[in-house]
Amino acid sequence: MRRHFSKFLSDQSGATAIEYCLIATGIAFVIIAAVNGIGTSLSGTFTTVNSSLK
Repeated sequence: MRRHFSKFLSDQSGATAIEYCLIATGIAFVIIAAVNGIGTSLSGTFTTVNSSLK
């Protein structure tokens, strides 16, 4: 039983997938933050253009 537990702890076959998932999550948060920041300024610009066209 001890040998199986030791083998389980030393197995790193899923580590790469988890690392890629964490990297993708970090990139997604950066994209969401950038879109939210740009979105508010674009909303003001579109409102200005819309009122100018009326």
